Amino acid sequence: MINVPEIFGTLVFDSKVMQERLPKEVYQALKDTVRNSAPLDSSLATTIANAMKDWAIELGATHYTHWFQPMTGITAEKHDSFMTPLKNGTAIMEFSGKELIKGEPDASSFPSGGLRATFEARGYTAWDPSSYAFVKDSTLYIPTVFCSFNGEALDKKTPLLRSLDTVSKEAVRILKLFGKDVHRVIPQVGAEQEYFLVDRKLYDRRKDLIFTGRTLLGAKPPKGQEMDDHYFGSIKTRVANYMRDLDVELWKLGVSAKTKHNEAAPAQHELAPIFNSANMAADHNQLVMETMKRVAEKHDLVCLLHEKPFAGVNGSGKHNNWSLAPETGENLLKPGASPQENAQFLLFLCAVIKAVDEHQDLLRICVSGAGNDHRLGGDEAPPAIVSIFLGEELTDILEAIERGESYQGTHKKQLEIGVDLLPKFSLDSTDRNRTSPFAFTGNKFEFRMPGSSLSIAGVNMVINTIVADALRQFADRLEGADDFQKELNKLIRETITKHKRIIFNGNNYSQEWVKEAQKRGLSNLLRTPDCVPLYTSEKNVALFEGHHVLSRVELEARCEILLENYVKTLRIEARTLLEMVKRDVLPATITAADRLAVAIEHKKQLGADLDYSMELALLRNFTKLNKNLYAEVSNLQRAMEKAKEQDGIITTSRFYADQVVPTMGRIRKLADELETITPSELWPFPTYSELLFTV
Repeated sequence: MINVPEIFGTLVFDSKVMQERLPKEVYQALKDTVRNSAPLDSSLATTIANAMKDWAIELGATHYTHWFQPMTGITAEKHDSFMTPLKNGTAIMEFSGKELIKGEPDASSFPSGGLRATFEARGYTAWDPSSYAFVKDSTLYIPTVFCSFNGEALDKKTPLLRSLDTVSKEAVRILKLFGKDVHRVIPQVGAEQEYFLVDRKLYDRRKDLIFTGRTLLGAKPPKGQEMDDHYFGSIKTRVANYMRDLDVELWKLGVSAKTKHNEAAPAQHELAPIFNSANMAADHNQLVMETMKRVAEKHDLVCLLHEKPFAGVNGSGKHNNWSLAPETGENLLKPGASPQENAQFLLFLCAVIKAVDEHQDLLRICVSGAGNDHRLGGDEAPPAIVSIFLGEELTDILEAIERGESYQGTHKKQLEIGVDLLPKFSLDSTDRNRTSPFAFTGNKFEFRMPGSSLSIAGVNMVINTIVADALRQFADRLEGADDFQKELNKLIRETITKHKRIIFNGNNYSQEWVKEAQKRGLSNLLRTPDCVPLYTSEKNVALFEGHHVLSRVELEARCEILLENYVKTLRIEARTLLEMVKRDVLPATITAADRLAVAIEHKKQLGADLDYSMELALLRNFTKLNKNLYAEVSNLQRAMEKAKEQDGIITTSRFYADQVVPTMGRIRKLADELETITPSELWPFPTYSELLFTV
């Protein structure tokens, strides 16, 4: 029997542990540092480091590491022991304040987009005291930022922390206009994590899964997800055992794993945590992904976090639920019980609407990548067109405000929309729209576009910054108003009129919506090379520099890194596909064709009355498919060579999108057709039927 309250957070150096182990004045100073986003007084660092070290050693730790999030999208760590040798041949365990606050890993081998050269190796990690340290695998993990010798951000966490400051600053300005004295506003995030589980033995026989994380070949099985029987279905024993162990490991690390269930596709599942501050949520999601993979190994399983590991069934996303809350705990995206509270809610709602409409490109950029390009727009993933779902009642209210008319509520109660009174409506007055990229769900926005392998740090950095910019513009206007209430209503009405094109409550999967979105002037950036170069547009540079989140050179570096990663990913996929087809598929299908040829010859020798038309038809089909497959393999090889001749990363990425990806698609189509007619004992790889239905 697991005592959850007893084990929860036992491996975390959290507020409770700090209160117990730090002097009162040190603990208070640390709290103030976090609350004010201020540098930590170095005189306190040694006291904190000693307490942290003693606590970690009691839990079996022998090493510590500065745990950071480079631009690879995953985490990085370098382990150092607490051990210090003495001259008499003995040793003691030490950990200084300097070691806690600052580290110096090699920065040259991480993606930097030109910010660091190979011979300029120096980089720094610095403790982030707003995220708790924890113990894992006999090591004390210290969450840190990662920056270059010149101070540029080389990681995902630094810009996120900067965005938290700017959105808090602007939200506080708005709340003061409503008479509220708030020190800090904190974005709250809950990241739902989808994933697939496959058997380890089958995984080990799939080169594509090993090298790329997705199946580059694979014919559809007789059954997919069309019966809708896997979603929320009974969880198989092997998976249930995995999920139970996963929960326990996460609870020990203070991750509030709350919900688990089967997802829509066979072998697909989901884990959802309780909301946390955006910074902690980003760290926790990295822990979730790492722990999912580690626990899977113990069950002879492999956890797949690719956005589209299997064709023809659901891809895996990471639904990023985002809201704003002051330190007092109030949810700023929750409709209130009074006209004043609803006026505040509507203003923050309009800020999000304005932000999403004006920065569609950034929301698409922050979820870009070769994997997510396969997922967006297919099998229950939202399309690449960014829009907002509000639900019928909330949309009706905004339309009534825009017209300056009264709104007839759901209970037929007349509500005036004027200077002193704004409408009241129920919390759950909106339905859910699973096709919408950015859906309001009653007290938060669910951003459904991020892919399952993505770090949510970058996603929330963008959301925080664009909303902060809208709030800044609102505050600038309202702070100088002679009549606040009148100007507030005018501002809300004008915002609705200007940005209502982004609101869509219908089926985002439909082709009608694609046409309608085009009429509205909404962007449809289908591929990573279409959107990422927009990162460094003058509009976006002004936005991020204006809020001190990213500089021009940091944006240029990120653009370079994203496109390089796209090209490298596709290059690895293409090389893997070529190896699989040339060394495995073609030999298998040639052998199958040879068997048919032998069978035909045997029948011919046995007598003219024996019919071999079936074998001959099959042989002709094999010959045709093999010929076409070999031709496409040659086309892919030529395209790969030509890709080397492209000038610049933008041109190269577009060449891969235009030439390499379509050729790989044609190869797959031919290989998948061959799979359906090749004897199972000859086919070299585990099939979809095995991969999706074995666990």
